[in-house]
Amino acid sequence: MNTLDLNEAADFLHMHPEEVRARAKRGIIPGAKAGRRWVFIDDDLANYLRSLYHIPRQALQVTTIQKEDLCHLLKEETNGGSISQRQMASEYDDLLRPKTKPKHKNFTTN
Repeated sequence: MNTLDLNEAADFLHMHPEEVRARAKRGIIPGAKAGRRWVFIDDDLANYLRSLYHIPRQALQVTTIQKEDLCHLLKEETNGGSISQRQMASEYDDLLRPKTKPKHKNFTTN
């Protein structure tokens, strides 16, 4: 286990020393302030770098939906609640519509 100072840690991470200090202070980069100096362990910095590796995403799998897997709201029997989603949507539209004031007509007097 080797310890590194701030500048050595910055070289190891290929970052500016002030950025390393700021991230260590926020707890993003593992390090400790011993007295007036920051101390880093090279194994901890290597693990930190490994945590930044890109994780490959899995391809989306297309599956077919069986009738019994549908949401209970879409089934034929009803268990109560609102039966008209369109009515609720129009009420929301009315509430969200901007208020308009009647236009004042310009009158000129001669």
